[in-house]
Amino acid sequence: MVKRSRGTLSTYTRSLKSQGKLGVTKIFKVFKEGDKVTICLKAGHGGMPHPRYRGKHGIIVGRQGSSYIVEIQDGGMKKRLISQPVHLEMAKKE
Repeated sequence: MVKRSRGTLSTYTRSLKSQGKLGVTKIFKVFKEGDKVTICLKAGHGGMPHPRYRGKHGIIVGRQGSSYIVEIQDGGMKKRLISQPVHLEMAKKE
């Protein structure tokens, strides 16, 4: 028997019972330059960064339209990602 492949749809599918609907406040979040954020991907919305950056922490550097430019440290390099606010959360303070 061949094992069924699981594509990206199953990767980003969320259970409505566990996490609820995506609210308007999450779509229109406002960040300032210098805010520390975590990249968390939500399905079905544009401006989604590559899945390899899921869970990475970064700093808001600027804006580009309705999106934010996030600078992260990946290995020994600094990278800039452009992401919609729905895919960003404020980093938890340790």
